[in-house]
Amino acid sequence: MGLFNFFSKEKKESLDKGLEKTKTSLFSRIAKAVVGKSSVDAEVLDNLEEILVSSDVGVNTTLKIIRRLEDRVARDKYVGTDELNKLLKDEIAALLSENNTDTTEDFSTPAGITPYVIMVVGVNGVGKTTTIGKLAHQFKKSGKSVMLGAADTFRAAAVDQLDIWSKRVGVPIVKQAMGSDPASVAFDSVQSAVAQKADVLIIDTAGRLHNKINLMNELTKIKRVVQKVVPDAPHEILLVLDASTGQNAIEQARQFLLATEVNALALTKLDGTAKGGVVIGISDEFKIPVKYIGVGEKMEDLQVFNRIEFVDSLFSNSEAGA
Repeated sequence: MGLFNFFSKEKKESLDKGLEKTKTSLFSRIAKAVVGKSSVDAEVLDNLEEILVSSDVGVNTTLKIIRRLEDRVARDKYVGTDELNKLLKDEIAALLSENNTDTTEDFSTPAGITPYVIMVVGVNGVGKTTTIGKLAHQFKKSGKSVMLGAADTFRAAAVDQLDIWSKRVGVPIVKQAMGSDPASVAFDSVQSAVAQKADVLIIDTAGRLHNKINLMNELTKIKRVVQKVVPDAPHEILLVLDASTGQNAIEQARQFLLATEVNALALTKLDGTAKGGVVIGISDEFKIPVKYIGVGEKMEDLQVFNRIEFVDSLFSNSEAGA
């Protein structure tokens, strides 16, 4: 129990540090928006709307939050500005709970599925390979046997980068020469994972979006050959997005959803941006669970996304007043 508490404390500190830029930006601007105001009125809500949109929460999600706050203010008649952060926290927490974002504690996979096949998609530069490496590390640390499949065979050095991560983490990798057929690598990877009784197989894929038809065909082909070995695979199609790109991350999500059946999201680089609000917007826009977040450079800084911890951290030190 003491060890669990230690890791929980370490995770919380990492999360708090990772969200620092978002917190500082968001709440300093809210504080300015309520200067000279004693109650939450239409002007305060208009200012808050502008702040949330510019914090990359997204227009549709922001309007939803503002409508809910308007209902609260109308119902309670007089709401002081000192209560604004608490009301905002309540509404964001409620929104995340409605958007299929689970509250989980650790790196686990569903019981009875072996190997659990994760196909990772995302454009180049979002931290896809790094996320795969960190994910492999976290699964291994939780006691699972992990394999990697290097099916991004088009990008120079992509296979090499994943190979470096496999050595760093200490997990086997299935790879072929650059320019090989990605579906062939994926097929070999699943066969190897089954033969070696691996608990988790993580397959990297090419991150190209300039031609959606080719991307769609490629991802469909990978899924088809994987299912020849494990009929219900891939169990998870994980889209990796760079949180620091804000609304561009939402647009990338939209494009990948046209290309394949994404059912989980990982948001990276939260520590380097004030655009952490994009987590809320993406969750609400697509109703796809945010499963992992990257809040720093260390391997342990890839965390399972826990909406309660996220909202608590986002609003820590802010509830004494706007």
